[in-house]
Amino acid sequence: MEQLYEISNRMVNSVKEDFKRSLFYKINEDNRLTEITGARGTGKTTLLLQIAKKLATTGRKVLYVSLDVPFFFRNSLFDLAENFYKYGGEVLFVDEVHKYPLKHKDSDWSREMKAVYDSFPSLQIFYTGSSVLELHQGQGDLSRRKVSYLLQGLSFREYIQFYHHFEFPVIELDLMLNSHPEICKDVMDKIKVLPAFEKYLKIGYYPFFAESPENYYSRLSEIIGVVVDVDIPTVSYVSYESLHKIKQLLGVLATTVPYTPNLSKLTSELFVADQRTLIKYINLLEKGDLIKTIGAHAVGNKILNKPAKIYLNNTNLMFAIDAENLQSGTIRETFFYNQVGFINRVSYPPKSDFLVNGKYLFEVGGRNKSNKQIKNISEAYIAADNIEIGFGNKIPLWLFGFLY
Repeated sequence: MEQLYEISNRMVNSVKEDFKRSLFYKINEDNRLTEITGARGTGKTTLLLQIAKKLATTGRKVLYVSLDVPFFFRNSLFDLAENFYKYGGEVLFVDEVHKYPLKHKDSDWSREMKAVYDSFPSLQIFYTGSSVLELHQGQGDLSRRKVSYLLQGLSFREYIQFYHHFEFPVIELDLMLNSHPEICKDVMDKIKVLPAFEKYLKIGYYPFFAESPENYYSRLSEIIGVVVDVDIPTVSYVSYESLHKIKQLLGVLATTVPYTPNLSKLTSELFVADQRTLIKYINLLEKGDLIKTIGAHAVGNKILNKPAKIYLNNTNLMFAIDAENLQSGTIRETFFYNQVGFINRVSYPPKSDFLVNGKYLFEVGGRNKSNKQIKNISEAYIAADNIEIGFGNKIPLWLFGFLY
């Protein structure tokens, strides 16, 4: 137990505070139970430690633990929380809950977390886990107790702050549509935005690039393997054969995005039992933040809905998987959907590229993209690549990276 306290103090005291994600300022620190989920590599541990350090500096007694350390091979989360609470502990930070070793066949991390929550009413708990946790209700229902937050990869705005040390405010979509020339001028006064944007598309989404730039794409490849081989089986029962099918499916999707699903053809090519199983595999890849689907509105059980299009989750994954065969149009659309779709409702309309919040139509293209396809349509815009500043309904594509 003493070793855990030593590790906690070391980790909390050494975390850097020169850069904080936009989510850091949105989390309500008064909630009793806070869940932070997100893809591997997006910075959940750093965020958790920054919150812990902030509360510790106000005099709160905090403890940070990661549930994948050997201590939990034999010891329970509940026992740790009880010991911490008895000695005056106030805020418990629990990292990687989905890696918690089962102590009993009828219990899991969520049931123990519920017991901790119910048994120590003055104890605050923050915990992180993989995005795929959403698939797994767990044996202890935390839905009525927890407040959930999702940490996405770096936005283009955050990338500029992280690497170029210029801080710009988050921009609401409506303000962007009405005032984009003025906003662009403010950014252009401080940074050459187009070269920075080109780098962001290749290496800017995951903050761990700064740790070892030369190994960035190999680490992304490792993350893909761990999500499929470790994270997905942790929270959803899939056989070894199914994991192989999921990898085959990802290979097909990665080389043909944006992919318009032909479920019958895919089912036959991959020798999957039925379309329902195939859609389940697609859903697992999406929850693992490896792909993003568009077009299907969730009605009842989401896995019964067929997507209209499938993209890779972000442009960095595209360069990691198949840098030699990328289409500029696909890169642009993937960026737009990743950044805009994080905080807005995006669907696939009949006569344009994207419909946002059921109101705004967007065509995504290069600098010479015309209004032809959206002519005489109100609330229709062009997200144009390779321009620094826009005019009228033509908005620079890079500016959509300032929404969070």
